[in-house]
Amino acid sequence: MASQSQGIHQLLQAEKRAKDKLEEAKKRKAKRIRQAKEEAMVEADQYRMQRDKEFRVKESKAMGSQSNLAEEMEAQAQERITELTGSYRRCMESVLARVLSMVCDVKPQLHLNYRATD
Repeated sequence: MASQSQGIHQLLQAEKRAKDKLEEAKKRKAKRIRQAKEEAMVEADQYRMQRDKEFRVKESKAMGSQSNLAEEMEAQAQERITELTGSYRRCMESVLARVLSMVCDVKPQLHLNYRATD
C-alpha cells in the first residue's frame, strides 16, 4: 500500500511539474507574441517613415517643377500685360476721338423701319 501511495504521490508530482512546465510555456509563448507584435510595429513604423520620406522627396521634386512652371506663367502674364498696356497707350487717342465724334456729331435720320401714318 505504501508503494501505491508513493507511486500516486510521484504521479501527482509529475502531473504538477508538467502543469508548471505547460504554464511556463504558455507564458513564454504570450511573451514571444507580445515581442513579435512590438517588432512588427517597429518594422511597420520604419517602413512607413521610409515611404513617407520617399513621398516627400517626390513631392518636393514635383512641386519644384510646378513652381518653375508657375514662374514661367507669371513671366508670360507680365509680358502680355506690358504688351496690352503699350497697345492701349498707342490706340487710346484715336479711339477716344472716334467715340467723341460719334457722340457729338449728331445727324438726325429716320429709322429704316419707320412708317409714316397720316
